Amino acid sequence: MIKRRGAGFRFRLDLHSGVPVYRQIIDQVMGGIAAEALVGGDQLPTVRQLAVDLSINPNTVIRAYREMEIRGVLETQQGSGTFISDRKVKPDEVERQRRLHQLVGEFVARAGAAGFSVRDLLVELNDFLSEPDKNNKRR
Repeated sequence: MIKRRGAGFRFRLDLHSGVPVYRQIIDQVMGGIAAEALVGGDQLPTVRQLAVDLSINPNTVIRAYREMEIRGVLETQQGSGTFISDRKVKPDEVERQRRLHQLVGEFVARAGAAGFSVRDLLVELNDFLSEPDKNNKRR
């Protein structure tokens, strides 16, 4: 759980997705920032705590945290913890568009495998956007 006033952000792994665990951690933090569920100054769990919570090797968490530190997404303060950076990180626009295209493709493929159409996804996404208070309670 993230330490902040009333924050309810939680990490969840999908061990059957084929996506490396460290990458899932990074993607979830980046998604949380994009959705404003995580903001500058929010404290992430310690490496040890997240590893225990997710039943994974601490080196996996270290790898994810280190990569986000290099990108300027996280800041580690010795003795205090790891925090979401207040700096705004601007990814290269080409890389950003490539990643968005990849995410959309993965999302559509997974939804299709579960029996949902693109139209179903659009309806749900529109509902998601129109009800921000309800969506914050889902997290």
